[in-house]
Amino acid sequence: MPPTILFNEGWMLRLILDRFASISTVNNSHPLNIPSGCKWHSEALLPSAFLADSQSDKLAESWTHADGVIGNFNIGESAKGDLTLESNATHFVVLEAKMFSKLSGGVRHAPSFNQAARNVSCIAEVLCRAKRKPDELRTLGFYVVAPSSQIEQGIFNKFLNKGSIKELVNLRVSKYTGDRRNKLNQWFSDWFLPTLNKIDIQEVSWGSLIDFLTQNAQDAEGLRKFYNLCLKFNQPNREDRTITFSRVSDRSG
Repeated sequence: MPPTILFNEGWMLRLILDRFASISTVNNSHPLNIPSGCKWHSEALLPSAFLADSQSDKLAESWTHADGVIGNFNIGESAKGDLTLESNATHFVVLEAKMFSKLSGGVRHAPSFNQAARNVSCIAEVLCRAKRKPDELRTLGFYVVAPSSQIEQGIFNKFLNKGSIKELVNLRVSKYTGDRRNKLNQWFSDWFLPTLNKIDIQEVSWGSLIDFLTQNAQDAEGLRKFYNLCLKFNQPNREDRTITFSRVSDRSG
């Protein structure tokens, strides 16, 4: 099979979160901390405030796939993969995992509505549906996990600026008219802005996660070997015609 089926950001994130779930959370303020009473899940579906309200809705988008989520939530209450926040939730973190790809530029009917703005708006909608105000949560975060080389080049930084995210979501709302526009304006004021004010948005390197876990979890050094294989097989413009698992680089990001 192609090595990227296994050695990719999705499986890398699952392995990282599995290790975080195995370590003590006492006095641990790490962004990927999984406190007692919390859980993690990969490929959860997050609702959007911009889901279609009719078949003629030309501005609609679908549910968003989150690479990883941590917190107090349930999966599959309404449909397979759908995430709903618990009514007394205090922790909710959404993770976007990357190797060498960028954050996507937008959705079909909103080309400028990039992946960061979309995820933060979905987080606000998750809170809205649970009627859980952002200030009622101790931890609320959106983190992009990527190689340090990508972070140092500033590939994600401009997308993660809160001012830019606010502007893009406001622009998305402004495309609507009539009663739907009024409802979305209310959602923007009551849920999106408080969420944006509360949420912690960061870039986190794979290498820093591996370094942390190597010091705090058993057998975590194997993560570095797996990560090196992810780097090897996901390099841009890679054109290898044979599958090999030897000669792994020592580079970590």
